[in-house]
Amino acid sequence: MANKFKLRKITTSDYPSLMQWRNDPRVRNYMYTQHVITAAEHQTWINKITTDDSYHPLILEYNKELLGFVNIHQIAQGGIADWGFYTSPDAPKGTGSKLGEQALDYAFNTLQLHKLCGQALDFNKASRKFHQRLGFKKEGVLEQHHFDGQKYYDVICFGLLASEYHLITNNES
Repeated sequence: MANKFKLRKITTSDYPSLMQWRNDPRVRNYMYTQHVITAAEHQTWINKITTDDSYHPLILEYNKELLGFVNIHQIAQGGIADWGFYTSPDAPKGTGSKLGEQALDYAFNTLQLHKLCGQALDFNKASRKFHQRLGFKKEGVLEQHHFDGQKYYDVICFGLLASEYHLITNNES
């Protein structure tokens, strides 16, 4: 079953689904930008991530059904990158794990990254658990680092080194 999951680069036909998912409250409420994004905002973002080689926007699909999105952004020399991700709000249970597994494989085996970094708003317990389940270490807290227009929130920072990833995956084999 797992071999039917495929992580691939996004195409123009994916853009409407990405905007729909991103604007769904089940996704939007956990993002830094929580307002409903407009078509113009979405297109500006798409233009940025598809024309700058430091971005690697990817879609997870299963039997041609779109299930999730991940963007790996190389932010520093030496193979240091951030990632962001979300699944379709209607994706089946377990999709996030498949997205994470395939994205980490892509990050460390295809892109040959040294380190992948992630962040989660402190109230997003699912994302915090997700990072830790994938082997990320909590590296710190940016106190009151995000303001949503009404309240400040801490941002939890995570990191995973290639050496740690390969140790985890070698132990699973």
